[in-house]
Amino acid sequence: MPLPAYPRAGPADFGAGLCAAFLQALPVTGVAVSAFPGRIPETSIWATDAISARIDELQFDLGEGPRWEAARTRQPVELPDVRQASHAAWPVFAKALQELDVAALFVFPLVLGTMDIGVIELYSTTPGALVRADHSTALQLADAAAWKLLRHLLTAHSVGEPSSRRDESPLSRREVHQATGMVLAQAGVSATDALLLLRARAYSQGRSVRDVAQEVVNRTMDFSPAPGDEGTAGVK
Repeated sequence: MPLPAYPRAGPADFGAGLCAAFLQALPVTGVAVSAFPGRIPETSIWATDAISARIDELQFDLGEGPRWEAARTRQPVELPDVRQASHAAWPVFAKALQELDVAALFVFPLVLGTMDIGVIELYSTTPGALVRADHSTALQLADAAAWKLLRHLLTAHSVGEPSSRRDESPLSRREVHQATGMVLAQAGVSATDALLLLRARAYSQGRSVRDVAQEVVNRTMDFSPAPGDEGTAGVK
């Protein structure tokens, strides 16, 4: 699957500025930041290049990977040599990662007290662990990023940024969340299982979840059970 071409923005862009702080202070090649704070739908905020965007999207599509472990444990997940280590917890993602120019991957959760704000994903094209000073710097940057991201999200969703402007982002997953609700109603399953159905269909077709979600929103794909298949979600 070809990598998407995500545009870079100027210094004033929030996402680009957030990622730039990590690029400038740490020996990494690319950065992606995603948010999933409570009622605000999970979404990618920014990726510095196509590879970092693909790393984030793969994990979202597959529902596995270090980003989910970091979010669950609220602890950093560091993979200093992704090609040599065993990845029993996320085998499908690990296999897909082999196709990218990624040698090391570091994921830091963005948390504030009991609040989970999102994750920062850092990758490098050369293997090697972060030295103690760099690890400490990454933790400090992650703490600052959590505050900045929370303020940005609260501002964008409550006092001024039009929804149309948010939806113009090439990293927006509005369609995924809308499609999840539609699949929930069509298949009669929970929201968790509806997203699982979207992920399974995308993976089986070698496509992204966003592509499949767009078809659901456009009503060219339907997960309603076929006649006589009670309790089974099919696709028309």
